[in-house]
Amino acid sequence: MKVIFYGIGGAMGKNFREIAESRNDVQIVCGIDKFPENCKYDFPVYSSCKNITENADCIIDFSMHSCIYDYLPFAINRNIPCVIASTGFNDKELEYIEKCSKIIPILKSGNMSLGINILLQLSKLCAKTLGDISDIEIVEQHHNRKTDAPSGTALLLADGIKEILPDSKYVLGRSGLSKREKGDIGISAVRGGTIVGKHEVMFIMENEVITLKHEAESRSVFAIGSINAAKYIVKQKPGLYSMENLFN
Repeated sequence: MKVIFYGIGGAMGKNFREIAESRNDVQIVCGIDKFPENCKYDFPVYSSCKNITENADCIIDFSMHSCIYDYLPFAINRNIPCVIASTGFNDKELEYIEKCSKIIPILKSGNMSLGINILLQLSKLCAKTLGDISDIEIVEQHHNRKTDAPSGTALLLADGIKEILPDSKYVLGRSGLSKREKGDIGISAVRGGTIVGKHEVMFIMENEVITLKHEAESRSVFAIGSINAAKYIVKQKPGLYSMENLFN
């Protein structure tokens, strides 16, 4: 499978290159980075998709949310499926992704790891069983360079719970007078050091607490997950897919 990797000069790009070099089922044909002159790899690196001449089976994006306006028009023109692993999208950007998914297959997820998607399923199960008798809190922790808060994974988990409890609402952090109300899903963000990613979902009841937890020890879990996602999405018809579709 030939891949264009968007964000190749970043931390995830470095990890993806290492994973790709160790496998014979994926090849990076080119990369996209804001500073291509700093990327001395054995494949071309461009500053924009408009400069790409290579053919590819899939685009994998681990960059910034605004980059969709560069690679999605290119992907539509070339009929290339996309895996979107970036986070921090606003409503306008989400609408644009959905519009593009009517033309090409797109898999979008706030987290590419198997463990997080198992955590999502467990959180939904607990919400279905305990939602009416528990207070739900999500705590996410990431490195000090992460720009968006709450994390895309925290929102992925919250959105999954909200599917089960549609009347719930998100409370992002708490300060001042912030008494909990029925149906609140509290989401708190911690930023520090080199934490790859930690997520806890707590179902807090009278005299007992159930805590579901996932900790990523290496970015390799996201790289491997994105390769699995790419292998899945290249076989699909146009539409907007998630990692849940892949695992199902």
